[in-house]
Amino acid sequence: MFSPADQEHMAEALRLAEKGLFTSTPNPRVGCVIVHGGTVVGTGWHEKTGGPHAEILALRAAGERARGATAYVTLEPCSHHGRTPPCVDALIEAGVARVVAAMQDPNPSVAGNGFARLRAAGIKIDYGLMQEEAGALNIGFVARMRRGRPWLRMKIAASLDGRTALANGASQWITGPEARRDGHAWRARACAVLTGIGTVRDDDPQLNVREVQTPRQPLKVVVDSRLELPLSAKLLDGGRVLVAAAVDDQARIAALQDKGAEVVVLPNARGKVELAELMRELARREFNEVHVEAGVKLNGSLLAEGLVDELLVYLAPSLLGDAARGMFSLPELTDLAQKRLVQFTDVQTIGSDLRIRAQVLN
Repeated sequence: MFSPADQEHMAEALRLAEKGLFTSTPNPRVGCVIVHGGTVVGTGWHEKTGGPHAEILALRAAGERARGATAYVTLEPCSHHGRTPPCVDALIEAGVARVVAAMQDPNPSVAGNGFARLRAAGIKIDYGLMQEEAGALNIGFVARMRRGRPWLRMKIAASLDGRTALANGASQWITGPEARRDGHAWRARACAVLTGIGTVRDDDPQLNVREVQTPRQPLKVVVDSRLELPLSAKLLDGGRVLVAAAVDDQARIAALQDKGAEVVVLPNARGKVELAELMRELARREFNEVHVEAGVKLNGSLLAEGLVDELLVYLAPSLLGDAARGMFSLPELTDLAQKRLVQFTDVQTIGSDLRIRAQVLN
């Protein structure tokens, strides 16, 4: 169905889409390549919300050469009026003869409608080429559209025996500078970085991106049930901050607002923050990927509630012993059948440390 040339051009469209890794949110990362007579005549990628979509930029570059051409796009062209006009209208008007898409748009406002309108205009549609790669590039957007919550990636730095801090809370630094830099790159691609009040007390993190260049800083989210966040916390010194609380303490809320933070009160029946509702709130705010850097308690709670999608674990070549803190605080298992399963998706050496990526299966 797809020729070697099709695969070559879609691979280029995916490389273009990746340029929007840090900037396109909340929109998907999309690239487009327009080919006429075997020659690339136009390319484009979606840089930021409100800006031209990838197809529009590629069509502008192609001009009249788009007539009778094939457009390779990493996501089904949009068919609805959002912040910009529909891309299907532009493709039809330009006279494109064929559209090859990596995947159907999971957005219910599009979801096949773009393909249908293009077919109705006599344009040949083929899709499914490099679908897995396109889905991985937009894993957060797909998650938000299909299930109403972001993709939650949990980053953990630990010793080889799975310890994240000493018993007294000291954890800086278990892993090396290369691993920390890599961790900041993952922070940079996320829409929000989430931590708990315990980590703020122990480490007083800035929770921003510093080790790599980034055009924007993600939102800093603190799970703080009793509104104990110190007003002197470094994370309040700059950037957007959202505090998720379980108590409606107006005096504390006003003090945090004076420091520039926003507070949402989302209690559950146990007097803690309702974490599932927090994820839905972040989805309503159009956040695609959430990067977690927290302690054992919040890590355990997120995992126990089935909210963790992916683990990003950096293992250092060191041993800290049983007295040190682990990765998750979870109830004791009484049967091995109760164990949680993950699937390793990538293992790499980063500096002197080992980086493991794994998707949580249950």
